[in-house]
Amino acid sequence: MPDSPQQSYQLIRKLLPYTTVAAVLALIYMGFVFYSRAQQNRALQQEADQKSVEQARKTYELYGSGQLKILMFYATPATITRGQTAQLCYGVANATLVKIDQGVEQIKPSLNHCVPTKPTHPTTYTISASDDKGHQVTQSIDVAVR
Repeated sequence: MPDSPQQSYQLIRKLLPYTTVAAVLALIYMGFVFYSRAQQNRALQQEADQKSVEQARKTYELYGSGQLKILMFYATPATITRGQTAQLCYGVANATLVKIDQGVEQIKPSLNHCVPTKPTHPTTYTISASDDKGHQVTQSIDVAVR
């Protein structure tokens, strides 16, 4: 243990180069850690962006690729007993007008919607969808009544 201020000063002068080197090495290490983590984060972000673009492309194709498309049209249950209600479920993409014949309530374009129906005899339902360009698509299903 130093006894005088002069000895303390000399001790500090002896230790200063070593502590400076240790501080510089610590700064270099911290810089490397920050740089490598930034690189890793950039790579992960690019991977996430690529997956997002791929998912958007799949969704675009699934929902008609900008074209008018009936995605689904079905009845559940497809066979009913007289007096029962069936659900007519439909989904359309890129449509501006949608209708189902045979007295079904007025419907709007939707990706997934069901409307009730109560036929008294076997019935064929036809859905028609049209877009603002004048294109039209149709699809039919049967509901059997026992």
